[in-house]
Amino acid sequence: MSLILVVLMPFLGALLPPILVQAGRRTCALGTLSVTVLALVGLVSNFPALLSGETVTARIDWLPELGLNVTFFLDPLGAFFASLILGIGCLIIVYGRYYLSRNDDMGEFFTYLLLFQGAMVGIVLSDNILLLLIFWELTSLSSFLLIGYWKHLKEGRQGARMALTVTGMGGLALIGGMLILGNIAGSYDLTEILQNREAIQSSDLYLPALILILIGCFTKSAQFPFHFWLPHAMAAPTPVSAYLHSATMVKAGIFLMARLWPVLSGSEAWFWLVTGAGLITVVLGAVIAFFKHDLKALLAFSTVSHLGLITMLLGTGTAFGAMTAIFHILNHATFKAALFMSAGIVDHEAHTRDIRKLGGLRHLMPVTATIATVAALSMAGIPLFNGFVSKEMWLEEALHTELFGPHWLVPALATFGALFSAAYSFRFIFHTFFGKTRDDYPSHPHDPNFGMWLPPAFLATLVVIIGCAPFLAEPLVKFVTAAVLGTTAEVPSYHLAIWHGLKPPLYLSGVAVAGGILLLLLHRFLQKGWDVTPRPEAKTIFDGIVGGAVCVARRVTCGLHDGSFTRFAAILVVFVVAAGAYAFVTGEAGMGSRVVYPPTAVAVATWAMLVAATGFLVFKHRNRLAALILIAIVGLIVSVGFAYFSAPDLAMTQISVEVVTVVLMLLALNFLPQETPVESGAGRRLRDGLIAVAGGVGAGMLAFYMLVRDFVESPISEYHLANSYKGGGGTNVVNVILVDFRGFDTFGEIIVLGIAALVIFALTEALMGGPVRARLLNREPQTRLAGDRHPLMMVVLTRVIMPVLLLIGIYIFLRGHNLPGGGFIAGLVVAVAIVQQYMASGFAWASDRQRYPYHGIVGAGVLIAGLTGIGAWFTGHEFLTSSFTYIKLPLLEEFEVASAMGFDLGVFLAVLGAVLLSLESFSRMARRAHDTDNEHAMDIDPSRGTTNEGGA
Repeated sequence: MSLILVVLMPFLGALLPPILVQAGRRTCALGTLSVTVLALVGLVSNFPALLSGETVTARIDWLPELGLNVTFFLDPLGAFFASLILGIGCLIIVYGRYYLSRNDDMGEFFTYLLLFQGAMVGIVLSDNILLLLIFWELTSLSSFLLIGYWKHLKEGRQGARMALTVTGMGGLALIGGMLILGNIAGSYDLTEILQNREAIQSSDLYLPALILILIGCFTKSAQFPFHFWLPHAMAAPTPVSAYLHSATMVKAGIFLMARLWPVLSGSEAWFWLVTGAGLITVVLGAVIAFFKHDLKALLAFSTVSHLGLITMLLGTGTAFGAMTAIFHILNHATFKAALFMSAGIVDHEAHTRDIRKLGGLRHLMPVTATIATVAALSMAGIPLFNGFVSKEMWLEEALHTELFGPHWLVPALATFGALFSAAYSFRFIFHTFFGKTRDDYPSHPHDPNFGMWLPPAFLATLVVIIGCAPFLAEPLVKFVTAAVLGTTAEVPSYHLAIWHGLKPPLYLSGVAVAGGILLLLLHRFLQKGWDVTPRPEAKTIFDGIVGGAVCVARRVTCGLHDGSFTRFAAILVVFVVAAGAYAFVTGEAGMGSRVVYPPTAVAVATWAMLVAATGFLVFKHRNRLAALILIAIVGLIVSVGFAYFSAPDLAMTQISVEVVTVVLMLLALNFLPQETPVESGAGRRLRDGLIAVAGGVGAGMLAFYMLVRDFVESPISEYHLANSYKGGGGTNVVNVILVDFRGFDTFGEIIVLGIAALVIFALTEALMGGPVRARLLNREPQTRLAGDRHPLMMVVLTRVIMPVLLLIGIYIFLRGHNLPGGGFIAGLVVAVAIVQQYMASGFAWASDRQRYPYHGIVGAGVLIAGLTGIGAWFTGHEFLTSSFTYIKLPLLEEFEVASAMGFDLGVFLAVLGAVLLSLESFSRMARRAHDTDNEHAMDIDPSRGTTNEGGA
């Protein structure tokens, strides 16, 4: 099975649980399990190639120039982690089927679980680091949903937010580090990056990249000082906790450190940062775990400690340390998943996880007690269980590691951590399952049905098998270790065995076990001292930091974003002008090499008109009608400027837009007061005026300095001029750009235009259902000033000129590919022809003669444009790439036919429909407001005689 399908399988399967749950909880669980099993089978199907020495790959090129590709590869390390994720995922699904109550939405739970599972598989199989980062963030989001699954619990919501905040911020750091790493290596593919150890470690950017990457790894794997979020995630259902702690989420950071081990390890910075953080986490997590009364909290801090153990081993930078880390990842996954599921069984049956309320459960829950005891003894590092073998190897590595000073410090701290590890493991066993049976359990406990104890029993069996015969796991461990080491070192010849003789690691292990027993006996006394000892509380510190950040952000936001558009514009313009002024003063902006021609009299006169209109607009802006007229004058003068600079397409477009815009704005002004209120004092207006002048002067200077300079490189316009005809089949470069070179932009623009028209329609519909209509009814139209509602000359003229305008629109549309014109301008011209009918003959008269809904015209335009773009695929070209040919019909000359005409037709219809839908929305609003019967434009009133319903 393709690796792409293996990764996609959980994501596709996430669609099934909400559907299958309708058929029953068992069906839902079986469907979810089938998805994971199928993904696991697909993964295993690639193992023969992997065992033969091949690296299985799958690749889809997307944007190779930018390094954005969908690439996966399967090596022993990825296969090892993916197997853990999917294998333990199968057990979690079975366990979750019986753990969740009937009040829990099983479909929702398994959907989140599969999304999380797919994200984790994506991380361990990704080759492209950008793709890996996407999956990395998906694990944060999906774990947020899983941790906060019980939304009714405040602790669950808080834990989910804390996990998302910490791991999300770490993810941001990781993004920066990975991008730097890819930049150093010259590739974003891991297979390429892993071959550039020397270039990476000799780069000046190695240390920043290392720190950022380790922040991402440490936050994900709950390493000091980011360890505090993981225990608070225990508010999640136990299946989630078991999955997070054993094979997923927290192992993501461990995986990434192992994956990047060949290129990042071996340096002094790596050793100090990774080994130091790991060693501190080992001790800190173990000590805190010993004093926790909640079973899941105890196990959570034990996870923190064991993750620190693995981190420390990877940090040493030795081949033996890497091999020990891989072995302990396997062992930890087995015993920790079994322990969490056992704790969940106790909680499920006894209705409490508080050790102080438990004890004596071995008599009432013998199966659960056996499973939990086996797993806890492995966690304690007792012989004949797999945790003992990897603990011995860890102590062996600690004896050869020197950090923070004397050579004995690391072995002493490691032994101290192992001692507390044994202590909290013994406490988990004896304080929960041993002692006298109580009669005050919150609920009478008993062993559950096989569905709940079978998954942890299977894992406990693996704990014993690997513990008694570790040589069975040796080929796997060395196979994976070779992938971690790459070409940097040889796999150690060390053999996994229970007995290696009377050596220092065995003595240290004996001290740890004996010390753990002693701590257990002294627990009550030590607990009292722990409870009264003042110490920083991580959650309090976190809440304080978050609260402070929120307070600062609120003050800044409220200070800058008070809802005033003028303030937003002022801040933006001042910043841009200041930045531009600084660049101008400190730079070397000469006068340029182009000749500046003297202005003509026409240009000066036009400029003076533009300045005058703009100036009057500033002083008359409170009068809405006058402001609209002046804005229209400015637009028309700009159109003249386009024509003066030989841009007929832009001039035609500008004029058409101005006409349509003015008409629509006049309709909108019908529902607004004649003048805007005074909202600012003289001082503020002076400030705004100065800012506006500064912005205008800056924009003018920028335009001038760009116009008088020659470009060092050829501008893109030269490419368009050279390729307009031979590439797009048209001599009108502007139109070819719109329908071919940048057709995707145009396609997006007509979609936005259509959406805007639909929004106007929806808003007018909503407004007429509320108090707005009542206010409009109180406003009587000024019939005395308006005079004749439908002037005869205007009605006759518009009806006569309409066919002419339609013909002009068709002409402009057909000539647009080679001469000024096109679908956009043609749509506006036809819209103007129809708008005139609304203006002259009235809204009702025009609407009654409307045969096609404007919504449909907009939709048809977008659909035609999209289908035209898709048609390029059938000729082997990219989306919206136009094609053209020449044909000859009888009695006609040879002429060109271009596929761009179809796209231009879509633009034409979309523009036409959007303008008319907006117009109809305003007109419908006016009709409803005044209940005006204006259906008889140029017609005889039916009450007086015969109706001449056609017009003049």
